[in-house]
Amino acid sequence: MNKTDLINEVAFKMGVPRYQSLKFINTFQVVLADAMKEDNTIALQGFGTFSPWKQTERVGRNPRKGTACIIPPRTSVKFKPGKLLLHTLNSEPDK
Repeated sequence: MNKTDLINEVAFKMGVPRYQSLKFINTFQVVLADAMKEDNTIALQGFGTFSPWKQTERVGRNPRKGTACIIPPRTSVKFKPGKLLLHTLNSEPDK
């Protein structure tokens, strides 16, 4: 599922026009990014937790030449799924 599919699905499930769904998804992305830029963890009960973490500088390899190169430090995101999400994913479908 890509962003367009997500926008369409949210619009359908909420019974709202696509532009409202698009606005919701874009705003959600901005709020998450702004919070994580400030080193905040976002916990959505039942769904999961988004946590920013700092990757350190490390040595990598150029895949074309095989030479060593320095990969600069950066901030990345870890996601830990919540219990409800895991239960939903792992439960048997009704037959």
